[in-house]
Amino acid sequence: MKLFITLVAAVLCILCINVFADPVFPSHIAGTFGHSSREPKYKIEFHTEDSPYHPDDGQESVVMPNKDGNNFICFLPKVGKAKKPVTHQNTSSMIVETEKRVKLKTPDELLEVLKNQCFIRQEGWWSYEFCYQKQLRQLHLEEDKVVQEFVLGVYDEEATAAFNQNLSDISTLKDPRSKDASQRYHAHQYTNGTACDLTNQPRETEVRFVCSEPRAMISSITELSTCKYALTIQCPMLCKHPLFQEERPVWHTINCNILPKDYKDSKVDDTHFTVIMDSDDPSTYSTK
Repeated sequence: MKLFITLVAAVLCILCINVFADPVFPSHIAGTFGHSSREPKYKIEFHTEDSPYHPDDGQESVVMPNKDGNNFICFLPKVGKAKKPVTHQNTSSMIVETEKRVKLKTPDELLEVLKNQCFIRQEGWWSYEFCYQKQLRQLHLEEDKVVQEFVLGVYDEEATAAFNQNLSDISTLKDPRSKDASQRYHAHQYTNGTACDLTNQPRETEVRFVCSEPRAMISSITELSTCKYALTIQCPMLCKHPLFQEERPVWHTINCNILPKDYKDSKVDDTHFTVIMDSDDPSTYSTK
């Protein structure tokens, strides 16, 4: 029953705030339904009258209006109980047993495809250029010419090996959007950058590689402390490693067919639902 209410709330929230236009609902909005990286997430696909969705026998449905008065019948996915999360310790043991039969690639071996590649991210005045196992630069460009440059770190093989020595090559990054979710990453250390005016020390950066589809790219850069940075790189190739796979969410599709404009359903009149989003405060939406 709790799952049914959650799915209905997800459908209602989306229909209340969106106009029927694109037949496939954007995944970045659908991703808000789920409080941790391990919980199932839901996306909605809208189907036209000419090409409706055909549900399975016994599949539950709910009729919902959107803000423009269009009615939809939405078929809820059949979702089984979530499996108990596998702990890092248990997963590591499982991998050790597996390695006796099949040699698994290490994170660094999976990342070898990034060699000789560079990535650019622009954030306002600054652009950031990351070249795998080479260096990270902070640049200001004018007409595609570098007019100001700071090196935020050069790849340090020894520091990287020392950092990962007791971590099985994988660390855990707290997900700021959730109280319990976490995201695993493999880290490289970049040191001996341009001297910092405030500390008189070389700039340095921890580069964090995370499992993320669909392509490799810089997802964020933050300054942890004065002239010390963290750069996060999305890497689909890391998703092949078991320790990263367990953090990937399961996606389920809610299929909605548009109904004729003269459709009436008294069941949806005077109904309220409480939609629990990622924030701590619930938002209440009315079908009126």
